Amino acid sequence: MSGGEPSSIKQRLHSAAASLHLYAKQRSRVLCPPFYCFCREVALMYRALYRKWRPQRFADVVGQAPIVTALQNQIAAGRIGHAYLFTGTRGTGKTTCAKIFAKAVNCLDHSSPDPCCQCEVCKGIDSGAIMDIIEMDAASNNGVDDIRDLRDEVAYLPSVCRYKVYIIDEVHMLSTQAFNALLKTMEEPPEHVIFILATTEVQKVPVTILSRCQRYDFARITADDIAGRLRYVAEQEKIDLDPNAAQLIGRLADGAMRDALSILDTCAGVTAKIDADVVRRMAGVTDRR
Repeated sequence: MSGGEPSSIKQRLHSAAASLHLYAKQRSRVLCPPFYCFCREVALMYRALYRKWRPQRFADVVGQAPIVTALQNQIAAGRIGHAYLFTGTRGTGKTTCAKIFAKAVNCLDHSSPDPCCQCEVCKGIDSGAIMDIIEMDAASNNGVDDIRDLRDEVAYLPSVCRYKVYIIDEVHMLSTQAFNALLKTMEEPPEHVIFILATTEVQKVPVTILSRCQRYDFARITADDIAGRLRYVAEQEKIDLDPNAAQLIGRLADGAMRDALSILDTCAGVTAKIDADVVRRMAGVTDRR
């Protein structure tokens, strides 16, 4: 405003501004913190069962004994490859095993091929504090520029770990140009780099990539194995799960442990005593053996 305006207008404007400032200050002090605390409590209140009970060690992986044994033998013998391809249907443990393998090759405790989950490296990888384990979702980062950025980063040594591990999920979603850019790096990778490619559609991955990877095919998990894991999780979560209900969920999951835990989670939200009828009602299907 110009200096020639009446002083009464200036006073009213100043008073209004002061009132707005005081109102905003009161809201931030009185309303916002409790609302923030409420949201924080809700966010920390519950974790989905498939996330909470995701295996952290090879010993916890269900239904993939041949693959787990092969990976453990490689770690124990020090014969670690530079590129792996994990393929199989959803929920069979591909990404889970990739993360466990990344911890195991960098674990400071060499007494076992399993990660100890207690050393600073294991804890740092689990918490995300260590940046030497890079997860990339190829479904949303499928362009050649994304792979070029990755290729530039590969040259740098890991900051904490022994190996820098790149886990590329849904790798079949990469474009042709992106696969060509990745191929050169996989042909002559640095000694400190390990690639783990995971896919549900291996037929879409170029043969030139396949030939440079150790391939592991993850089988569908049997209904009995799924039921056994569900009974263990239910016991730990204080859920009364009927054995017949566990078997039914195992069949409905169609070999996917993640789907089975999601069904159990859904049923547990209705009642703490889960029988086959509850499973049928919540899954919306009629069981056909």
